[in-house]
Amino acid sequence: QVQLVESGGGLVQAGGSLRLSCVASGGTLSRYNMGWFRQAPGKAREFAAAITWSGGGTDYADSVKGRFTISRDNAKNTVYLQMNSLNPEDTAVYYCAVHNGGSIYSPRSYHYWGQGTQVTVSS
Repeated sequence: QVQLVESGGGLVQAGGSLRLSCVASGGTLSRYNMGWFRQAPGKAREFAAAITWSGGGTDYADSVKGRFTISRDNAKNTVYLQMNSLNPEDTAVYYCAVHNGGSIYSPRSYHYWGQGTQVTVSS
């Protein structure tokens, strides 16, 4: 079984920063693209960021571009999401997932999802 566990979420004031981590067990992340998605109550799951297996390529949703940075450490089987300049609209449950082909922007292109970590930004 492959398990992904996110951590690092919490309550932060507007303008603050958080660093999310996603650690894999039961398998390795090497050679797979990875993504971060987020979902607010009553809304669809939304693409946030993705990274290639080597870490050499990244992509971001317009809503987070310039504020969020995705990175990975394959030796540690870990993917990170550094979130800066947070605002209340960033409040959501954040999920990491393993890409399995297809559009990197679609949740249907991913498998092995984590349980999610709550990020709450107060104003």
